[in-house]
Amino acid sequence: MSETTSSQRDTGSPRERRYNAILDAAEALFLEHGYDRTSLADIVRRSGGSLATLYDLFGNKQGLLRAIAARWAGETAFRPLDPAVTVTMPTVEILKCYAYRQSDAMQSPRAIALMRMLVSESLRDRDFAAGIYRDLHISAIDELAELFAGWVAAGKAKIDDPEAAAKLFLNIVFGDSMLNALAGIEEEWLGRDQIDWRLQPFISHFGIAADPA
Repeated sequence: MSETTSSQRDTGSPRERRYNAILDAAEALFLEHGYDRTSLADIVRRSGGSLATLYDLFGNKQGLLRAIAARWAGETAFRPLDPAVTVTMPTVEILKCYAYRQSDAMQSPRAIALMRMLVSESLRDRDFAAGIYRDLHISAIDELAELFAGWVAAGKAKIDDPEAAAKLFLNIVFGDSMLNALAGIEEEWLGRDQIDWRLQPFISHFGIAADPA
């Protein structure tokens, strides 16, 4: 999946353009200098506008970080799979496609830097942590659980607990790799052959069909 371009963000109402300009400036500064070392004044200087507008749109600095994370998730790994693309794909291939997309998105330098900022801020503020968990993790689980429940209803899988299976799937795909990345441990991310190998017991256990969905 390609990320939203600057030209696409320039469309919309003046308020939407200002919203995106502030987010673009904040993300760039957070990545360049770090979340803690970036002030709201720095962001306003780069984006234009005023502190009053920033507070009105995002509430505070945490609101900015949360909005950046939500935008990243919508642009990359957590965007729903396109039914027009998957309608003729075998069910197993849909599962693998989702896994590859998740893995590719999570291992980018941008994603790792963002996740480290989110983890650091979450350790300082439990309410922020809960919001990020809902925005990112729960939304991904809900999407997968809905997909799995549909397969069960269509006789394409034997998944007794779609939500639990979704959590297991996400851990299989990148759980340990993400922990390594967050800890700064130099270890290669899983390749597609390795992902396929990890998914095979999942596919077999839940009786996921190999024919078109």
